[in-house]
Amino acid sequence: MAQNRKLPTLAARKANLDAVMGSRLRDISAAQMRELLLIVGPVILLVLGALWIASRFVQPAPPKTISIATGGQSGGYFAFGKRYAASLKKHGITLDVRPTAGSLENVRLLSSPDPAERADLALLQGGITNSKETPGVVSLGRLFLEPLWVFYRNGSEPIDRLHQLKGKRIAIGPEGSGTRHLATRLLEPNGVTADTATLLPLSGQAAADALTSGQADAVFLALAPEAPIVQTLLATPSVRLMNFARGEAYTRRFSYLQRIVLPQGAIDLVRNIPAEDVTLVAPVAALVAREGLHPALVGLMVEAIKEVHAGGGMFHRIGDFPRPLDPEFELSDDAERAFKTGPSWLKRNLPFWLATFIERAVVVAVPLAGALVPLIKIGPALYKWRVRRRLLYWYGRLQALESTVGDDPSGDSLEAQRAELGTIDRAVSSIPVPLNFADQYYSLRAAIDLVRNRLNGRTVLLTAPLS
Repeated sequence: MAQNRKLPTLAARKANLDAVMGSRLRDISAAQMRELLLIVGPVILLVLGALWIASRFVQPAPPKTISIATGGQSGGYFAFGKRYAASLKKHGITLDVRPTAGSLENVRLLSSPDPAERADLALLQGGITNSKETPGVVSLGRLFLEPLWVFYRNGSEPIDRLHQLKGKRIAIGPEGSGTRHLATRLLEPNGVTADTATLLPLSGQAAADALTSGQADAVFLALAPEAPIVQTLLATPSVRLMNFARGEAYTRRFSYLQRIVLPQGAIDLVRNIPAEDVTLVAPVAALVAREGLHPALVGLMVEAIKEVHAGGGMFHRIGDFPRPLDPEFELSDDAERAFKTGPSWLKRNLPFWLATFIERAVVVAVPLAGALVPLIKIGPALYKWRVRRRLLYWYGRLQALESTVGDDPSGDSLEAQRAELGTIDRAVSSIPVPLNFADQYYSLRAAIDLVRNRLNGRTVLLTAPLS
């Protein structure tokens, strides 16, 4: 009966002990968590700082749709824009090809303050503008030669100098067109202006018809040699092609021009068209973009112009174009990199959207890894150093206390020594110690008990009656 009465008491004591130990374990865990936060907290702050810094330099995902200003729908610029659009479509990017009145309008669209009207890219004839006149625009490369054809009515005197066109009716294209801009730039130094000649706003087929019908004396055309209008006029007996006798001089005065030669018989070997070598001048067309166009899209456009313009032609060999240089605009850094290295391995082997996502993620991961790797190594070491420093501190206090135990024969300091030992014991009991420091922790507790025993022994010695 007595034993049965004790069993609930023992069980209750066991439960009470378990509760006390559980509470103590929770306290230790909470204390250890606070210790860890002291170490991990700065690590988290550094990681967040690294992420913030990386985000400042990471471009957002490229837009799905961009626009390009080209030229008239019957012209070569518009046709090239359509071919670029087909190339970008393979990568999931829509290129909105906008027909325009010409290069001058393209410049305006690039700089338009209206986001709905503004173009991201534009094809420009060389000599239209430059980076000083149109800031905020960069070049993605020069694309192809645009020969300037000056046809005139066949008369008694051949024309090989532009000043010979004074007093004549000249079709130079409508306002806003690149051909008109180029024609006036070349005519003015030769004294041919609206005051000394009749400048007609005709271009293309309308200009050719005016020439052959006698309503114009000369026409300026900037077209590819394969253009039907050029082919027709070269084969028309009443029309002659002007030979630029001073073609080299024009290239020295206008850096965007090149001197080219149309060889004898190049158009038609059987009919020997032209009948002799003809010197021409040609601006080089450029693809330009607003500053800030996404680097991934710049790379895609470089690949597109390589695909479209890498073939040879009447005036250039295979591989001569596109060219990563520009005498009028600063070449985009992203375009220069794309010309030198081509698309990355990721873009060659993965879908465009996935490749760009991985590249952007890497930009974030590199600084993050740079912050995490050393912290992962330093963090545990710092935590261990902090725990060890605490244990050593109380070891030092205990050692200093022990050294005073035998230095007081009268026992006047006994109470102070007991108070110091109590302080050390309570402090050590509250230290959150990980398991790998348990041996040092319990060694310190044992040392505390050793000093306590010495103090108890000292107390007994001092209070014992003299025999």
